[in-house]
Amino acid sequence: MKTIIIAAGMGSRLNPLTNDKPKCMLEFKGKTLLEYQIDAIRGAGIDRIALIKGYKKEMINYPDLIYYTNDNYENNNILHSLFYAEKEMNDEFIAVYSDILYNKYVVKRLLDNKEDISIVVDIDWRGYYEGRTDHPIEEAENVIFDANNNVVKIGKILPDKNAVHGEFIGMMKCSKKGAAIFMQYFNRLKKIYSGKPFQRAPVFKKAYLTDIFQDMANNGVKINCVIIEKGWVEIDTIQDFERARKEFFNNRLNTTVENCKKVKNRF
Repeated sequence: MKTIIIAAGMGSRLNPLTNDKPKCMLEFKGKTLLEYQIDAIRGAGIDRIALIKGYKKEMINYPDLIYYTNDNYENNNILHSLFYAEKEMNDEFIAVYSDILYNKYVVKRLLDNKEDISIVVDIDWRGYYEGRTDHPIEEAENVIFDANNNVVKIGKILPDKNAVHGEFIGMMKCSKKGAAIFMQYFNRLKKIYSGKPFQRAPVFKKAYLTDIFQDMANNGVKINCVIIEKGWVEIDTIQDFERARKEFFNNRLNTTVENCKKVKNRF
């Protein structure tokens, strides 16, 4: 198992904090966001970590990481950025956004899942958006899933109150078989949709992970949801950054093994 961290973007919504550094290098209590991620990943037993950098790439120089560079980060998006590390997808892997704080139990919960393609979904997400005016609830990457926890609908949607749903936190896992499916699907779509609109993206190279997940789900590919309650925080705006600095060790990050087991038993 290996982890790929997607960290090429500019993080413009965090300006001026990101004027001279990528957002994964912002500090919380004396450690960078990236250092917290590395600790969580290695704490879950994963040693091989690859990182895709782009904006202010010279600022990221941690030892023992494998680096890939997306110099075209201004013209593409998360999905395309991930495939700069396609060499790492020859076996099972986890891919994760670089702008989230999470603990090792979230990673362990994902590792426990045996489906070929799975994503982490927080069902206790609505309260997190109270007072989050710079990143309103309409921008959440929500997921509606079926009785088997497989994705039905995913993206920036506001689901019906009666739908079984949660928020995609920006973390996925593929088995070796799942990795082959995912890569084949991406490369096929790239040939079909290059320069054309794709799902909610104006053109394919601007697509998010949620766009390809939706297309796969529409075509019968199972994307399984690994259910959590809290245990993570997104850092997308100055407001998020200030709240995280004040509330870093609050209940949103205080997910334990016991809590993960309770959630697993319910779903």
